[in-house]
Amino acid sequence: MKTEQFVSSLSHLTFANVFNPYADRCEIHDLEDAPARRTRALLNLLNAAAETQVDALWIGRDLGYRGGRRTGLALTDDVHLSVHAMRWNVTVERATVGSMVAERTAAVIWSMLMSVTARVFLWNVFPFHPHEPGDPFTNRSHNTKERAVGEAILAELIVILRPRRVIAIGNDAAKTAGQLAGLSEVVQVRHPSYGGQRDFEGQIRSLYEIEPEAEQLAFL
Repeated sequence: MKTEQFVSSLSHLTFANVFNPYADRCEIHDLEDAPARRTRALLNLLNAAAETQVDALWIGRDLGYRGGRRTGLALTDDVHLSVHAMRWNVTVERATVGSMVAERTAAVIWSMLMSVTARVFLWNVFPFHPHEPGDPFTNRSHNTKERAVGEAILAELIVILRPRRVIAIGNDAAKTAGQLAGLSEVVQVRHPSYGGQRDFEGQIRSLYEIEPEAEQLAFL
């Protein structure tokens, strides 16, 4: 599957109580052309990644309402949108209005990525934002039906990018990664939420041989 077809297929998927950032527009926080901006951002990143050797696919669970719902990029909030684009040398336009919103998980992820020079592509088991009924600014875990769709999408992504290994962030991601990674090595790390930040940071330092004093220097 080509990258354009992959991204186009995402924009045509709909689920109850799910925000699809490549098709849906938030009337409160989004610019008029927000879905198109998020779609272009993902396609630009995917094209850049497909043209090189991806060291690892880092996989989370779902997009969050403070992060990927707004940016369309996994594990990335407004604050780290430009840094994400810079890593792949592409242009990404912000899709939201008002002040930038930070997400705690994204902040921890990017605090470690700033010290990782290897090519890392970010994704989720379910690449959309599932929320509670009637409350779009909440997060919930994807259900069984949504997970099946997400796993099919992830399988296609692995074929496109051919990552050397898959880094599964948390138990939900690990269950899927172990089934779909194919020839790629699968490594599970602790999710940084719910008291797991220190373990996550330590595991990433070990995987990428990062010295604590070297953090934040790689891209300065």
